[in-house]
Order: sequence, then structure tokens, then C-alpha cells
Amino acid sequence: MSNVIPTVLAQHLEAAVHLAGTRRRLLDAPHVTLRQLRRSDDRLAAHLDGLTVAGDEGRGVLERSLVETSADQVFVVCASALVSSDRQQLERLLAMGEADPAVIPGLTAAFGWAEPTLLQGLVSEWLMARSAIARLVGLAACAWHRVNPGLRIPQGLQDNDPGVRVCALRAAGELGLHALVSTCAAATETSVESCRFWAAWSAVLLGDRHAALEALATLGSAPGPYQARAFTLSIQVMSIGPARDYLESIAQDPANLRQRVLGAGLVGDPAHVPWLIELMTHDSLARLAGEALSLICGVDLAALDLERKPPEGFESGPDDNPDHSDVSMDADDGLAWPDPARVQAWWATHSSRFQPGVRYFMGEPLNAENCQRVLRTGYQRQRIAAALYLSLLNPGTPLFEWRAPARRQQRLLAS
Repeated sequence: MSNVIPTVLAQHLEAAVHLAGTRRRLLDAPHVTLRQLRRSDDRLAAHLDGLTVAGDEGRGVLERSLVETSADQVFVVCASALVSSDRQQLERLLAMGEADPAVIPGLTAAFGWAEPTLLQGLVSEWLMARSAIARLVGLAACAWHRVNPGLRIPQGLQDNDPGVRVCALRAAGELGLHALVSTCAAATETSVESCRFWAAWSAVLLGDRHAALEALATLGSAPGPYQARAFTLSIQVMSIGPARDYLESIAQDPANLRQRVLGAGLVGDPAHVPWLIELMTHDSLARLAGEALSLICGVDLAALDLERKPPEGFESGPDDNPDHSDVSMDADDGLAWPDPARVQAWWATHSSRFQPGVRYFMGEPLNAENCQRVLRTGYQRQRIAAALYLSLLNPGTPLFEWRAPARRQQRLLAS
């Protein structure tokens, strides 16, 4: 007689899918540290373990759950299938990814989540598969774990499938394959927007500061699915003068004001601080301006009691009213509300530490040691910037994988 309780299994599955979605949102949250991510990851791992130890009953629950699919559902099923070496389930998940590209991020994330020993043999097999989706997942798995698959990257750059080409282009930058910088730069001429973006992104990360940077900055100036990523990396790699000009060019459109505030924080020039403090009086931009100030000066608004209460009647994110059409999440949720008067007083006391015209990141002139510190102690959005800076400061350095399980990140940072 089985000791497995079906309702408990159902609870494990529901909680795991929920935590997978939570994890996806936490990865670029402005108020989440690596330690907090670890707590969430440990909960997710516990529920995945609960499904795995249930054996056949657990596999049955997971298989039946795929009637309604989402990337988070596929992540949970794939992560469990990798632990149990369920090749049949993995092949079924590949077929689902081929039929519905929306679930592919769940597949690749599950391979990134898995311990490397679980992927030995499987990934090398998929890298050579006739199936494009298998080759894509194989390349993504190598990139997540920062393992160079050798000739599979150059071959992927020439693949007939655009999804595989995108994955290979992205992997070239993440793995720090400096020998491919000119190949990536040449690929910015393609008509496929996704390939054009990742080609420019990787070429810039690998050291191209000319045609690829121009292509990336162009993508960052126009609305589109890659605008935010393109804009961020463009600002981070430009020196202060060109970055300031870039911000001025987008400032001509009032719709780009938020982008300009974010860019001011990444430029890191203390000359922007008075303007940011002025913006803190505007509720729509106050929290973003506070985050930009933190990126420059390294100040923790909450820890130094430089915050204020939210405006009266303020509600974050979508509400329960079916008559309201805006159901988008609040992009600034979790950020402190800065108190302009207190921040101004703090700046009056500490401004002498900061020299205009110098790029600062989290309170210090940009340097690798400080970026390493931010990777250990900063919030996720700060950590992402730090990881990119480390690769930009020394092109060819593999990009630190800030999406990896927190336990793995902590091991890497400790070593």
C-alpha cells in the first residue's frame, strides 16, 4: 500500500509552480538580496524534492499537470524529470516547446536550475540532435552553467533555426568567447531582430565599442522587446560624455523620462544627483530617482532613514476592480519612497566625497572589487549591473550568472 497522500502531492505541485513564478520575478527585483533569493530557492527545492521522492505517483501528478501548460509548470515538470532521469518525459517536454515557444524559458531555466551532474551525457546528446529545440536547450544549458561546448557555438551561429542562432549568440557573450567578437558584430546586420539584438549585446560584452555598440544603442532608443536590455548595456559601456549625449537624445521624447532617470543612475555621474533629488518630489518618479541615487552613491535609503511614507491612497500594482483595464505590475514595487528634504540634507553632508565627471557605482568609482562586493550583498538589479560591469571591464570574462540557484551563486562567490 502506498504511503503517498494525493492531497499532499497536489500541494507540493501547486506550491512549486507558484514559487517558480515567484523566482522568475525575484530575479530582477529591486529589493531582493541573494540571501532572500536563497530562502525562496530553498522552499522551491523542498517542494520539488517532495514530488521526486513520491516516485511513480509523483511522476503521474506531474504528467497530468501538463494539460494546462505555462513556462512555470514546464519548469517544475522538467526539473523533476532531470532528477529522475525520465527521458520519456523530457522528450515530451521538447515536443511541447516545439509546439509552443512560450514554454521554452521554463525548459531552459530547469536545465539551469539542475545540478551539472544530472546533465552529463544528455546535453552533449541534444547539442548534436536533429531537433532544433533540443539544440537550443543544449546550448542554453551550457550557457547557464558557463560550460564552453566548443565548436557547437560557432555551429549554432550558422544554424538554420533562428532560435538556435539567438541562443548561440547569447551564449557567446555569456561565456566570454572573445574569439567570436567579430562574428557576433557581423551578425548585427541580420534582418531578424532577436538575432540582431543578441549579436550586438554579445559583441559589446566581448569588447566591440564601434558598430555593435551603435547597433545596440539604436535598439535602446526605440520601443521594442529588447529596448530595456539594449539601453542598459549601452549606457553601462559608454564613457560619461557619450552616455550623457545619449540620454539627452532620448530626453527629447517625454515618454522616455523614466529611461532617462534609470540611465542617470547607470551613468554614475554625481552631477545628476541634484536633478534626481528634485524628481523625488514627483510621486510617479520618486522611487526610481531614489534607486538611481543609490546606484551612484551606494546609499540605502531605508537603512539611513531617508525614506517617507507612500502617498495617501497609493496602491501598488493591479487591483481587484474588473473595470480597471491596467493590470500591469508596478515597476517600482519594493523600492523605498525617498524623503526629498532628508536626502538633500544627506547630500549636503556627503557630496564632497563625490567628484563630478567620474563614474561611480554603488558609492565608489567603478572598479572590479566593488562589483564583486555588490554581487555578494546588493539587491538583484544592482547585482545584474555589477555582473555586466565585471565583463565590460575585462572583455572575455564570463558573465556572472545571477539567475543561477542562489546556493550555486553563493558557492561561486565564496570561492
